[in-house]
Amino acid sequence: MGENLRWFVAHTRPRCEKKVVQFCYRESFSSTLPCYNSVHRYRGKTVSFKKPLFPGYVFLQLTPEARQKVAQNQYVANLLAVTDQAAFERQLADVLFALETKLDVRLAPEIGSGRLIRVKSGPLRGFEGRVESRYGLSTVLLRIDFIGQAAAVKLEADELELI
Repeated sequence: MGENLRWFVAHTRPRCEKKVVQFCYRESFSSTLPCYNSVHRYRGKTVSFKKPLFPGYVFLQLTPEARQKVAQNQYVANLLAVTDQAAFERQLADVLFALETKLDVRLAPEIGSGRLIRVKSGPLRGFEGRVESRYGLSTVLLRIDFIGQAAAVKLEADELELI
């Protein structure tokens, strides 16, 4: 069964990412929803939320039979096929690893032009990305090109080297 699994991207209806994940859990389908912690203060109380890093998208590994069932789910607007399975899996693994490091990872709304770099120290050592200077820090863009969005991690400029 494992060799029949292919990556798909579920483009969800607005604010339905977690509902798609719950559906996949009930149906025993493999789903990935990269999330980050968001902390807000309300009336003197501090509340922490898990927010999707890529709003509107859930990443799924499905068999051909499961694909049809997910595509018909009321919370899925569109199910996108991933053409380069290996590159997508590698990029998704990079994003998930960055989230595990507890660094401040956030959605970069647009991938800007910049120099190609490699992280030379710290928990993301060896990762490659593009740089956008901001306030003396560099932002490394870990790309998931398939959906045209990227995760951003702020690193000190001396932790980076040009490729």
